[in-house]
Amino acid sequence: MAEQHIEQNTEQHIELATVEDTEAFGRRLAAELHAGDLVVLDGPLGAGKTALTRGIAAGLGVQGRVTSPTFVIAREHRPGNPEGREPVGMVHVDAYRLGDGPNALDELDALDLDTDLTDTVVVVEWGEGLVEQLAERHLRVRLRRDPGSDVRRASWEWVG
Repeated sequence: MAEQHIEQNTEQHIELATVEDTEAFGRRLAAELHAGDLVVLDGPLGAGKTALTRGIAAGLGVQGRVTSPTFVIAREHRPGNPEGREPVGMVHVDAYRLGDGPNALDELDALDLDTDLTDTVVVVEWGEGLVEQLAERHLRVRLRRDPGSDVRRASWEWVG
């Protein structure tokens, strides 16, 4: 994997051959993230959203095992003692169960994520088209999996 930095308003692409590559990419993204950042992950089931989130969590040095928060919707990870960076927490959200109906915005508001954005990095799976309003800018990461293969393709850019 070639070293790349996240550039403002420039979409970038990478091929991720293994789950380990996906997690390593997440660690690289984490190096560019700070408290107050919103990361929106888009991709179908099995595209690697939770693996990427595990990598982001490892890069941030947060506490706790990262698993999909499908049934609890949001899971908070407290700051750890990361080497070489300011401690920052992470909130991992799975917005899939919020749906896209008229109550989705009310359910999102009830999560109080805008408050979390002041001192954590908020990573949202399945949130595209719903959570962008929480911040003036966000990092959008789109993951796709090649049919019949474990190879994933990611594109990412800062929006806003």
